[in-house]
Amino acid sequence: MQLSTRNQLKGTIKDIKKGPVSTEVTIDVGTQSMVVASITTGSADSMELKVGDSVSALVKASSVMVMK
Repeated sequence: MQLSTRNQLKGTIKDIKKGPVSTEVTIDVGTQSMVVASITTGSADSMELKVGDSVSALVKASSVMVMK
Protein backbone atom coordinates (compact mmCIF):
# COMPACT_ATOMS: atom_id res chain seq x y z
CA MET A 1 0.00 0.00 0.00
CA GLN A 2 1.26 3.48 -0.84
CA LEU A 3 0.20 6.54 1.12
CA SER A 4 0.96 10.22 0.71
CA THR A 5 1.44 10.60 4.47
CA ARG A 6 5.10 11.36 5.12
CA ASN A 7 4.98 11.33 8.92
CA GLN A 8 4.98 7.61 9.65
CA LEU A 9 6.00 6.48 13.14
CA LYS A 10 6.56 2.75 13.58
CA GLY A 11 5.96 1.35 17.02
CA THR A 12 4.37 -1.22 19.30
CA ILE A 13 0.95 -1.06 20.93
CA LYS A 14 1.40 -0.67 24.69
CA ASP A 15 -2.19 -0.10 25.81
CA ILE A 16 -5.74 -0.23 24.44
CA LYS A 17 -8.71 1.36 26.21
CA LYS A 18 -11.93 0.33 24.50
CA GLY A 19 -15.13 2.31 24.82
CA PRO A 20 -18.53 1.74 23.26
CA VAL A 21 -17.81 4.16 20.39
CA SER A 22 -14.12 5.07 20.46
CA THR A 23 -10.93 3.28 21.44
CA GLU A 24 -7.70 4.87 22.69
CA VAL A 25 -4.56 3.16 21.37
CA THR A 26 -1.18 3.98 22.95
CA ILE A 27 1.81 3.28 20.69
CA ASP A 28 5.43 3.23 21.89
CA VAL A 29 7.43 4.82 19.05
CA GLY A 30 10.79 4.58 20.81
CA THR A 31 13.17 6.99 22.54
CA GLN A 32 10.73 7.31 25.45
CA SER A 33 7.98 8.65 23.17
CA MET A 34 4.36 7.58 22.93
CA VAL A 35 1.64 8.41 20.43
CA VAL A 36 -1.96 8.12 21.58
CA ALA A 37 -4.59 7.70 18.86
CA SER A 38 -8.36 7.80 19.21
CA ILE A 39 -10.03 5.54 16.64
CA THR A 40 -13.48 4.04 16.33
CA THR A 41 -14.08 0.86 18.28
CA GLY A 42 -15.36 -0.70 15.04
CA SER A 43 -11.99 -0.03 13.39
CA ALA A 44 -10.08 -1.42 16.39
CA ASP A 45 -12.22 -4.56 16.31
CA SER A 46 -11.94 -5.08 12.53
CA MET A 47 -8.13 -4.64 12.72
CA GLU A 48 -8.04 -7.07 15.67
CA LEU A 49 -5.60 -4.78 17.49
CA LYS A 50 -3.91 -6.14 20.58
CA VAL A 51 -1.13 -5.10 22.96
CA GLY A 52 2.25 -6.05 21.49
CA ASP A 53 1.21 -5.63 17.84
CA SER A 54 3.64 -3.78 15.55
CA VAL A 55 1.84 -0.84 13.96
CA SER A 56 2.52 2.50 12.31
CA ALA A 57 1.02 5.81 13.40
CA LEU A 58 0.36 7.96 10.33
CA VAL A 59 0.16 11.69 11.03
CA LYS A 60 -1.47 14.00 8.50
CA ALA A 61 -2.14 17.45 9.89
CA SER A 62 -2.71 20.89 8.46
CA SER A 63 -1.05 22.47 11.49
CA VAL A 64 1.96 21.11 13.34
CA MET A 65 3.70 23.14 16.04
CA VAL A 66 7.42 22.89 16.76
CA MET A 67 8.89 23.87 20.13
CA LYS A 68 12.52 24.18 21.07
